[in-house]
Amino acid sequence: MSSLVLPRTDAADGTAPSPKRGRRIALVPTVSLLLGAVYCLLPVMWVVIASTKSGRELFSTFTFWPGTGFAENLTDLNSYRDGVYWQWMANSALYAGLGALLSTCVSAVSGYALATYRFRGRETVFNVLLAGVLMPPVILAIPQYLLMAEADLTDSYLSVLLPQILSPYGVYLARIYAAAAVPSDVVEAGRMDGAGEWRIFTRVALPMMLPGLVTVFLFQFVAVWNNFLLPFVMLSDDEKFPITLGLYTLLEQGSSQPALYTLVITGAFLAVVPLVALFLVVQRFWSLDLLSGAVKS
Repeated sequence: MSSLVLPRTDAADGTAPSPKRGRRIALVPTVSLLLGAVYCLLPVMWVVIASTKSGRELFSTFTFWPGTGFAENLTDLNSYRDGVYWQWMANSALYAGLGALLSTCVSAVSGYALATYRFRGRETVFNVLLAGVLMPPVILAIPQYLLMAEADLTDSYLSVLLPQILSPYGVYLARIYAAAAVPSDVVEAGRMDGAGEWRIFTRVALPMMLPGLVTVFLFQFVAVWNNFLLPFVMLSDDEKFPITLGLYTLLEQGSSQPALYTLVITGAFLAVVPLVALFLVVQRFWSLDLLSGAVKS
């Protein structure tokens, strides 16, 4: 006996839905995403265009009209205080690169332990970490400064690096990903084969967690690179400043020396380039990982 398939009808009046109505509904999220993209990209576009303008063009031409002073701005930025800008960039690379790497290692070990082992107080530790995720950085800046002052580490590279190593959000992501990506049967099989816990973690669990750890590294790198408050509190020697704090000092001087505004804008544009490059590299890694996973399955 053949079954009769009736067309879907609207619940209100029993009529079939209109294709035009469905298209109108589908346009709503598309338009919303486009507006969000414009909102996020418009300041970036302004920085890119403004970095091409000379000091005179910056205040006299149309906002989104390119200028002719990009090469001159680069030369001035490179010669400002014997190239201190590149020292700030190197400091940011050190803080963000090493800090994100160490934070990822700590997050990997902590997240794997919280996801794999059963011990008393495990959920309490995890809840405390969740509370740390919700804690605003401004609340922690002064206590961290007092701790570093007690250890005589203020105004040093370590005063910016050490507080970045433990990331509650990174531990949270690593725990969630480890629970989903590392089967308990695989861990038990490694134990039955006589492998130690550290060997199981490094040889079995860590490769499975690698895509999630790349995400943790990216988030932490961006967070440290863009961090302003902690270096502002910890550092007084401008040769140890990261790029965010260095550009802030230039911006403050711009109120009395308007010529420095072009250096600030050009420096801000150059500071975004490493983040874009890192994101493109990581995106390629994600694509390769997904492709290899599909081949293995």
